[in-house]
Formats: sequence, C-alpha cells, structure tokens
Amino acid sequence: MRVLVVEDEEFLREMIAEGLRRDALAVDEAGDGLQALRRLRLGEYDVLVLDRDLPGLHGDEVCRQVVRERLLTRVLMLTAAGTVRDRVEGLGLGADDYLTKPFSYDELLARVLALGRRAHPALPPVLERCGVAVDTARRTATRDGRRLALSRKEFAVLEALLRAEGAVLGNDDLIERVWEQDTSYRTNAVRVTLSKLRAKLGEPQLIETVPGAGYRIADPL
Repeated sequence: MRVLVVEDEEFLREMIAEGLRRDALAVDEAGDGLQALRRLRLGEYDVLVLDRDLPGLHGDEVCRQVVRERLLTRVLMLTAAGTVRDRVEGLGLGADDYLTKPFSYDELLARVLALGRRAHPALPPVLERCGVAVDTARRTATRDGRRLALSRKEFAVLEALLRAEGAVLGNDDLIERVWEQDTSYRTNAVRVTLSKLRAKLGEPQLIETVPGAGYRIADPL
C-alpha cells in the first residue's frame, strides 16, 4: 500500500511516516500543499494523510483538487480542528475520514489500513495461495501454518505478489507498490528483498522468475 503523508510540522510528519514504514507501508512525504499536489499527480497513492492547515496551498484546496481531478486516493484529514462543524466541513470537501490532533498512532494506522482496503474493495483481508497466507489487517504471514518472520519490505513484496493472483509483476510494478519515490537503488533492492523472501519461504520455491518479465507466485511442482 502506498501512502502520502502531508504535514508541515517536520517532526510530526517524520514520526507518522516512519511508523507507517515500520508497518510495511510505502510512504512518501510532502511539507506543503503544492508539493503534495505534484506528488499526487505523478504517482498513485492508496491513501493521503492530509493536514488541513498547510502553507502554500491549504489542505482544503488539496482535497478539493483530489476530488475535482478524480485522483484515485482515499483522503484521511488530520487536523487540530476537531469540532463537529469542522468534521462535517472536512468530510463535505470530499475527505473519506477525519482524525483530530492529538491522536493515537494505533488509531491512525487502523484508519489508514481501513481506507486502503476501501481503495481495493474486492480484495479479501487474508490473501492465500499455495499454502501461504497473508493477513493484511494483522500484518502476519504464514506458510503451511509456519509463522514467517518478514521485514516490512519482504511482507509488502509477498502481499503484492499474492494480490497479483499468479500474474507477473516486473521490477517497476514492485517498485511502484512497495518502495518510496525517493528510495535510491530500488531495482537492486527488489532483487535483494526477493532473495531474502525466498529463503524465508523455504522449499519448494514459490516465487518464480519469468525471464525478461518479472516475478510471480507459481504452484510448486
């Protein structure tokens, strides 16, 4: 799942972003409304965590533009303005959810994950194929009942491959789904992450390399 966190308070923005990354989400950051719109127009995000009181371009206008341009992202407004009138106004702008400051990180994560599931409503919370089960809500993975100790990127790559339902995902596909825009050497990161994931999944191998195309989950022989 890809998330864009837009918050002008650097400490709070980095705290949210790092927390979401620890929970296996691909996160980009923006410190003002104009930068947020540029990122939204260039990349596809499942969820936008949006502060209302932004410099450059107010968060309300960013939300209006998301709706007007039909950008395919769910909007979670994050703001200190917490009256009923404020919440009604924010939701009326087109936001999908509204969370007031101060907030609990666990609640923020739960709301982000819920919005991400709404962005892909046809997909079940537990993905299963070839004895592998990934619980996207609890962030756990097993193979034939054996718990897999995966890093956040390994979990995200496995989730992406399972969501593809046997289709081939290339390096660019995995980068788009798993890695942040500002990550350097991402193609090499894909290879390294896949190598570690294969080792943790064990035998027989499930992740097949399709020469010149990419990777997929294939039924073991």
